[in-house]
Amino acid sequence: MPTDKPSLHLTLEKLEFRAPNQVTDDTSVLTLKNLVLEPLLRWTPSSTPTPALFSHWTHTPDGQEWRFTIRAGAQFHDGKVCEASDIISFIDAILTSRDTFGMRWSYHRYLKNASITAADTETVVVRNLNPCAWILDVFTEFYICRVDENNLPIVGTGRYKVQHYAPHKITELQSISNHEKYHRITMTADPNAATRLHQLRSGETDAALNLERYEELQHFDEELQWIKATNTLSVMYYLNCTSGLFTSPKARLAINHAVDTTRLAQEVFSNLAEPSSTIASPFHLGVQEAQHQPIPYDPVKARRLLEQCDAAHLEKPLRLRTPTYMPERAEAISRFVVKALEDVGLKVVVDVEHDRPAYARQVGLEKNIGDMALFDSSPNSTFRILDDKISSVAKAVWWQGYQNDNVQSLMEEANRLVEGGERAGKYAQVVEELQRDPPWLYIVHPVILGAVRKGVEGVNVDHRGALVIG
Repeated sequence: MPTDKPSLHLTLEKLEFRAPNQVTDDTSVLTLKNLVLEPLLRWTPSSTPTPALFSHWTHTPDGQEWRFTIRAGAQFHDGKVCEASDIISFIDAILTSRDTFGMRWSYHRYLKNASITAADTETVVVRNLNPCAWILDVFTEFYICRVDENNLPIVGTGRYKVQHYAPHKITELQSISNHEKYHRITMTADPNAATRLHQLRSGETDAALNLERYEELQHFDEELQWIKATNTLSVMYYLNCTSGLFTSPKARLAINHAVDTTRLAQEVFSNLAEPSSTIASPFHLGVQEAQHQPIPYDPVKARRLLEQCDAAHLEKPLRLRTPTYMPERAEAISRFVVKALEDVGLKVVVDVEHDRPAYARQVGLEKNIGDMALFDSSPNSTFRILDDKISSVAKAVWWQGYQNDNVQSLMEEANRLVEGGERAGKYAQVVEELQRDPPWLYIVHPVILGAVRKGVEGVNVDHRGALVIG
């Protein structure tokens, strides 16, 4: 392996390889995984997935059987050939485990009527009782790995192999081919965004990620190359559609008119956010086809809609629940929203929860959201957002009582479709209806900000928030 190619030093917020049965949307973790591991399929903005560890696939006309072929020559960094049995064991481990909040993964529900088998060492077959084109979405989230002799999940099939790993501190990667721009990549971690920026400005590192979390950032140095992308993550408020004011569609629409999300993006996020218009980002399948704008700020219309709601509900203070982080700047967001709601005549009491894992369990498992609860929605799959959070048939962990027969019918039609273009068109109809009858208070999509030393090439950030190298 030649050593005359340049090396690269990246500074991230955190540095860890999660256990194989833990799926994550954390931008630092994704940056690392994208280099060392491979997803089964690669997520692509506003489109269907593209090949990755699976090089190609076929399906029956009814979409109930899908056959995926592992790319030729796929091999783990310890020398083991990647076989169908490795992938099936990896998936089984996820389906029988729980997430970081102690809740069962939604993948278990999606695949409850499916079988995943090996036709041969190179072919994985998924059979389901119903059409399951959504399996393409799911497979973008599974990054296959093995554990090493120290039981660390750092053995992948990706472009770089791990040479040294000290969890939460440093990892050193080496390219496995002569085709990469950088032969070696060193990654270090610092949880403080200001420190990461200082290290970059002082020349200690070549690139840093998640600088949007440095709230005192005042200017963008011309000495640095600034890179950014609007994130697929949605900052939003779940609304209690089971009892209280927000059982009324007019009330839900009213508060979406009451909050000036453009000004919120400016004042709370220092312009490092984009107002959201529906349950998913512009980079989710079907959203661009809908071609709609955020619900306009119109406090007069908000008051008029509220006047048509149950007076008994309007007399009671709204209970707004908020965490202190996840999303970033959570309390500042909630202060802004409270003021906006009060400006249209609503009374609001705020309940702050400092224990974020407990908050997730309260919102998901216990449905303890008061009248509204600040949260973030992170799946990159339109199917997953709808099934996990909107469907009144699935009534899954994040569903908060929303009922709309037209939305449900359109979702079910989308789930029966097989081809990506058809699915996108049907999802566009769903998200259009969800703008007319919102289940949530839509807020923003944060902008992920990074920076690179001048002269360093081939480093960017994608819409999932990960650094992209090459």
